[in-house]
Amino acid sequence: MTSAPTAPQLPGLAEPTELQLANGATLVQLQLADSPLVCLDFWCRAGSIFEKAPESGLAHFLEHMVFKGSQRLGPGEFDLKIEAMGGSSNAATGFDDVHYHVLVPPESAAQALELLLDLVLHPSLEPRAFEMERQVVLEELAQSEDQPDEIALQQLLRLGCPGHAYGEPILGRRELLAAQTPEAMADFHRRLYGANRCVLALCGGADFLQLKEGIGASALAQLGAIDEPPPPPALAVQPGLHRITVPRLESARLLMLWGLPPASDLHGVMGADLLTTVLAEGRRSLLVERLREQLRIVESIDLDLHVMESGSFALLEAICEADELGAVHRAIAQVWAELQEQGLTKPEWLRAQRLVANGYRFGLEAAGGLAGLIGNNRLWGRHQALALPLAEIESWSSQELLDQVVPLLDPSRACVLEAVPA
Repeated sequence: MTSAPTAPQLPGLAEPTELQLANGATLVQLQLADSPLVCLDFWCRAGSIFEKAPESGLAHFLEHMVFKGSQRLGPGEFDLKIEAMGGSSNAATGFDDVHYHVLVPPESAAQALELLLDLVLHPSLEPRAFEMERQVVLEELAQSEDQPDEIALQQLLRLGCPGHAYGEPILGRRELLAAQTPEAMADFHRRLYGANRCVLALCGGADFLQLKEGIGASALAQLGAIDEPPPPPALAVQPGLHRITVPRLESARLLMLWGLPPASDLHGVMGADLLTTVLAEGRRSLLVERLREQLRIVESIDLDLHVMESGSFALLEAICEADELGAVHRAIAQVWAELQEQGLTKPEWLRAQRLVANGYRFGLEAAGGLAGLIGNNRLWGRHQALALPLAEIESWSSQELLDQVVPLLDPSRACVLEAVPA
C-alpha cells in the first residue's frame, strides 16, 4: 500500500477547523477574511443509495419538498428571505449524499443559518404541497426520459451496475414515485437525517464565533442521533457488449463504463484523474488526437471520472456515425494497447499533472467550492489537509500509472453500449 505523502499548507489558506456537537453532528469551518460572501453548506448521508426498494426517487423528491416550507416557514418563504439578503440558495441530491447550501453576505450569515437549519431539519411535508411537487418531479422525470442521450446513459448504468443503486436513476421510477406518501417521506427523513449523519460547513468572512453560538441553540444541536444503516455494497461493473436503438438520437454513441477506486482511496482517485486526463482532456490527449484529429471518425470523445463512495467509475462517450462504431471501438483499444506498451512521454505526463492540479486549485478559489469540499470530506470521515490531493498528484510517476491504473481501463473490462438512431 502506498503511504500518504506529506501535504504542506496551501499559501493564503488556513486548514479548516472542526467541532463536534454533543449529539454527534459535525461543524467544520474555514475562515476567508477577504471573501465577500459566506457559504453555509449542510450535508447529509442521504443519497439515493440509502433508499429501500419501495423508496425509489424519495431522496430527490425530499430535496424538492424541503423548499416547500417548514413548521415555521411557508412555501417559498425561505427563498424570498435569502434573496432579500442579497443571497442565493440551491441543493443537490446525488447517489451518496445530499446537500443544501446558501451564499449570503457575512452580515446575514447568522439569520440565514437559522433559516437553513429549520428548513432542512423540520420540513412540513404538507399533503397539498406534496401532491403539487410530485407532479413537478414526475415532469422532471418525463423530461429526462425524453432525452435520447439520457436514455442511453441510464441504460449503460443499468447494464453495467446490475443490482446496485448506482445503476438506478436518482430521479426514481415513475410507478414508485406515484405511490409515495408524506408519511413515507417523513419516515425516510427520520431514518437518515440524524445528527451523526450530518455535517454543516461554513466558509467565508463571517464572524464564526457568533455563528457557533447560534448553532448551539439551533435545530441542528437539538437533532437526535440515529442508528447507522448497513453500509451499501461495493460497486462492481459488469463487463459486456450491448446495443440499443434510441428514437430521435441524431448520431450514434459508443458508451463505455469502467469501475475505479472509491472516494476513500485518494491516491487511487488521483491516479484515475491523471489517466482520464492523459486519455481525453484536450486536443493533445491520446484519444482526442487519434480518433478526432487524425482518424476523424468521431465528432467528439469524452472520458469523465465520477468519484463516489461505493466505487468510482470512468464513463466514455464517443459520438460518431453508426457505421463507424466498430472502427471507434477498435481505435480505442489500439490507443490503450499502445499506452500499455510504449508508456507516456515526459511532456504528456507533465501536462496531465499540471491540468489535474490546476483543476483542483480552481475549485479552491471561492467560498462555495471550498465549503462543498470540506463539508463532503468531513461527511465521509476524510480529515485530510487541503493540499493533500496536490501532494498525491505529485506522488505518482508515469510508470506507476502504467502499472496500477492503466489496467483498470482495459477495454475488455468495460461495459460497452452501442446506441444507434432508431
